Amino acid sequence: MDAQQLDMNRNEDAMRRSLSTLRQRLSVIEQGGGKKNLEKVRQKGKLTPRERIAYLLDKDTPFTEIGAFAAYDMYAEHGGCPAAGTVGGIGYISGRQCMIVANDMTVKAGAWFPLTGKKNLRLQEIAMENRLPVIYLVDSAGVYLPMQDEIFPDKEHFGRIFRNNARMSAMGITQIAAVMGSCVAGGAYLPIMSDEVLMVNGNGSIFLAGPYLVKAAIGETADAETLGGAVTHTEISGIADYKFDSDEECLDHIKKIVSKIGDPVSAGFNRIAPAAPEIDPATLYNVVPEDSTRPYDMLEIIHRLVDRSEFDQYKEDYGKTILCGYARIDGWAVGIVANQRKMVKSKKGEMQMGGVIYNDSADKAARFIMNCNQKKIPLVFLQDVTGFMVGSRSEHAGIIKDGAKLVNAVANSVVPKFTVIVGNSYGAGNYAMCGKAYDPRFIYAWPNAKMAVMGGEQAAKTLLQIQVASLKAKGEEITPEAESRLLKEITDRYNSQTTPYYAAARLWVDEIIDPLDTRRILSESIAAANNAPVEDSFSLGVFQV
Repeated sequence: MDAQQLDMNRNEDAMRRSLSTLRQRLSVIEQGGGKKNLEKVRQKGKLTPRERIAYLLDKDTPFTEIGAFAAYDMYAEHGGCPAAGTVGGIGYISGRQCMIVANDMTVKAGAWFPLTGKKNLRLQEIAMENRLPVIYLVDSAGVYLPMQDEIFPDKEHFGRIFRNNARMSAMGITQIAAVMGSCVAGGAYLPIMSDEVLMVNGNGSIFLAGPYLVKAAIGETADAETLGGAVTHTEISGIADYKFDSDEECLDHIKKIVSKIGDPVSAGFNRIAPAAPEIDPATLYNVVPEDSTRPYDMLEIIHRLVDRSEFDQYKEDYGKTILCGYARIDGWAVGIVANQRKMVKSKKGEMQMGGVIYNDSADKAARFIMNCNQKKIPLVFLQDVTGFMVGSRSEHAGIIKDGAKLVNAVANSVVPKFTVIVGNSYGAGNYAMCGKAYDPRFIYAWPNAKMAVMGGEQAAKTLLQIQVASLKAKGEEITPEAESRLLKEITDRYNSQTTPYYAAARLWVDEIIDPLDTRRILSESIAAANNAPVEDSFSLGVFQV
């Protein structure tokens, strides 16, 4: 076995270990609040949130989950909040792509933590950007009171949900709310601001104040059913439109409603019959090195993702550290902007490091993005970037100016953008390659991804210098051994913050995905974007020349 084959085997083993960790962690998250709480739900005759979604979806159709790792490894002092207490994503109901948002009542009775709010707002944002009908499966006790100051009053907090309800309604986006459990206090506005409200008799309830609060506030004694049960709201208040005796009957009616929604107006993105890559996508696992500092050829990834492995490069021999070109993914026409990770040589004889953005590659990518906007072609960014080139030679050549052109083009692009972090995502490179701050319609990460302001080794050494200088300024001396221990502590702490799990927990990425699912997930994401016509005209800000 030659050295190249050994490297490929090592890469595959490393990726499979990463995927095994991913699946183990997902299996725990999918248990929600734990087996005991799941069983309590079933004893009430309810389906769990994941069972509700599975029942609702068309048979043998994909469900693209969003934010499964939201709040991962957070809120330990409160008992944790798996998936931020909400299961959400895009799936097909009666043949129609929909956004589904389901409260997980097994996690603190579906109460809202700060990340619950952020996740729900992200799901609504996706629905608004892509004009997707929204199905709310409501079963929540409302704001988690011990953390109310972090979820209640600010612009991107709980109240923004209802503002979005109103905006989506004005935009003509269908919203259907099924109240299958509690719906309390401010949360009661969500179903009533939806187009149609369904309730499950005996389990569903809607009220601004529950029995205990009513008793405390005005001295009235009333049970939950009398205050806001399905009979009350379908026969007395008129707030709800339908009542059902089981979750299944309620979900069946949602399918009927969705089946009658008018066809969406297409954005018109070009699609032909899909064709599989000629290079087996299963070999994706052995492309990316286990050591994220080692070079590899990004074309090896692209050829395993695109139809027939055909990639028509734009300016192939110029600005080689960014690959730009046209391709198809599952039949969809796309423009791909990807970081080349191998060392390249420019025509001027300059050796350029892979993963680094140079003046020429920034210029090329900016121009290519403009071309895709001109042709109405969606953009796919494949990130494995360590940043922009630094040093006096690069600064004198105006790297900041050229980088600003690329950032300008990415920021002002009006065609939908989709980002996959396949390796590193460092510093301003994250911005230029359409990180979360630049409004990708969807952003995904492979399980080996790393995201930070700079690489761990450089950051740790920088932080070490700062801390050592601070200690010396106070008159303290530090031995080489103590300095070595301090460097390890800093490195370990910093590296723990660069993992895809840390990013996904905070919704810096929408999901961590298996590389083999990349084609399917990108195809579903583009299909979602195709529901929303491009209405803005493409124009750029001022370029520094």
